[in-house]
Amino acid sequence: MAGRPTISDVARAAGVSTATVDRVLNGRENVREDTTRKVYDAARKIGYHAAPLIARRLQPDMPEMRFGFVMHKEKQAFWQSFAREIERAVALAPNIRGRAVIEFVSSQSPADFARLMLGMRGRVDAIAASAVTHHEITDVVAQLKAEGIPTFALLNDYAQGVRQTYVGLNNVKVGRIAASIIAMAAHRPGKIGVFVGGYRWHGHELRETGFRSYIREFAPQFTVLDTLVNLETRQLTYEATLDLLQRHPDLRGIYCAGGGMEGAIAAIREARGPGEVALVVNEVTPESRAALTDRYVTMVIATPLETLCRELMGLMSEAVLKGVSDATGQHFLQPVLVLPESV
Repeated sequence: MAGRPTISDVARAAGVSTATVDRVLNGRENVREDTTRKVYDAARKIGYHAAPLIARRLQPDMPEMRFGFVMHKEKQAFWQSFAREIERAVALAPNIRGRAVIEFVSSQSPADFARLMLGMRGRVDAIAASAVTHHEITDVVAQLKAEGIPTFALLNDYAQGVRQTYVGLNNVKVGRIAASIIAMAAHRPGKIGVFVGGYRWHGHELRETGFRSYIREFAPQFTVLDTLVNLETRQLTYEATLDLLQRHPDLRGIYCAGGGMEGAIAAIREARGPGEVALVVNEVTPESRAALTDRYVTMVIATPLETLCRELMGLMSEAVLKGVSDATGQHFLQPVLVLPESV
């Protein structure tokens, strides 16, 4: 075998399908112990890098834990990457045998989030969700807590004082970073536009707060325009960005505090040259990476997904072992700042 052994190599050596090897690695379904042992023996023999993980699956004394995740925007690259990192982190979590149950809401309605979160009861030991901030979500988190199921807020904080822990970026800090970069990149006074996904995303409001506070303090030569709600959609952002560019010839920068950045990128490509409008967006996707390369995006502020998922597993495992706690908290991660020369 040339190069590093793959799942296909393990499957061939063990005489099983690649799907079976995948199930053994990720613990997605029950696999007979003799099959798991066969896969482990083959993986160890050919030097497959995840052989130690398979060995852990054979240790019956490790506690089994089921982790539920409720997310949104299933078709977007960022959330697809997030789901993959979650599955990987659950599979590699030390001292437990974990299984991930990942579901996506069909809209940003609080009722949809609430329905999926409540639907996790009896199926998982702990829940992490990227839900909106709304009293209906708070009621659901309180109900889950009363039933002994800890809930973790991902990226957007909600149900403060009820949920177990918020895990994500310090969103006020993220907004200030975005403002500082636009202020440095825009060499002339002028106007700046800001997009948020909606007012139920507390994280977006915190980013907007941080953004405006930095401009007031350090860059008063800029005027931040009224904040625009784009519902995290490409088309709304595209149309609103074209309108901003037309109505404000002195528009120097745009910050997309949530989703929908693809629309802003497309509009600026049509109406301005590279670097004429300083654009800061969140998360590295194929679209934002290409725009960085072409100098239409000034900077991307990214969530370190691998670190987040690994540390989230530790927090969730501890909560399952120790039980729901009334001591709620925040677990901040350092953002990753990606510039054109970084890609």
